[in-house]
Amino acid sequence: MLLRLGIPKGSLQDATFALFEKAGWRFRVDSRSYQPVVDDPEIEPALLRPQEIPRYVEEGVIDAGLTGLDWITDCGADVHEVCELRYSKLTNNPIRVVLAVAQGSGLRSSADMQGKRIATEYVRLTSRYLKEKGVAADVEFSWGACEVKIAQGVADAIVVNTETGSSLRAHNLEVIETLLTSTTRLVCSHAAWADPGKREKLESMAILLEGAMNAAKLVGLKMNLPAAAREEVLGLLPALQNPTVSPLADDRFLAIEVILSEAEVRELVPKLKRAGASGLVEYPLNKVIY
Repeated sequence: MLLRLGIPKGSLQDATFALFEKAGWRFRVDSRSYQPVVDDPEIEPALLRPQEIPRYVEEGVIDAGLTGLDWITDCGADVHEVCELRYSKLTNNPIRVVLAVAQGSGLRSSADMQGKRIATEYVRLTSRYLKEKGVAADVEFSWGACEVKIAQGVADAIVVNTETGSSLRAHNLEVIETLLTSTTRLVCSHAAWADPGKREKLESMAILLEGAMNAAKLVGLKMNLPAAAREEVLGLLPALQNPTVSPLADDRFLAIEVILSEAEVRELVPKLKRAGASGLVEYPLNKVIY
């Protein structure tokens, strides 16, 4: 069994490789080559533009790939979604596909786009969206760098994806409408999903990738404490289920282990120390599988 897997090149490439590494796969790509290699003989990876991956999956050129819901929606690809992976270039937040205009332009909504020129990479998504709103506009394909098109006077508005909005603000643009909220998806062709070997591989991959995503927000914390302080310390601790409590050789003391968020650790460690905990050790997690 060989799974042909599309990896998004460009802004998502490094984040995708990092996620796979936490999940247990190591990808390498030479700076002079677009052909990555991975330490799994059952996977044949290919670096592709995320815009192209849905179509290649639908047509069976590759078996599966990681791409955004935005590009799946834009090309209308008929693919099977294996799982959602909430990561992007800078954060674990979804991206938004937005309609943006120059600040102070007086354009306030998609209704104001009647007869206007819109520059975007999302031509089909934008055209469908405006058609549903009953708006007739001139939607033109742009090879990236849409933010400068309004200042250059070649577009009245743009439709782009944004994670933080910083690029839009830097170009004195404002969002007037959100067309779509998007996250990364692991998708495959219907033929691949119908293949028992490939389906099992994809299901296993989804479990491990989701586990790595879960672990990105969490850390482990272990500590010792006097048995007499047990109830006070346990009252301070959150956990996925319940903290693990183990006896020590000296029955006057206990060992406790818990999984929690980094933000919680920041607040809890001083309180735990004051309550009598000692030997506190915080450690990173690679996967948390519910």
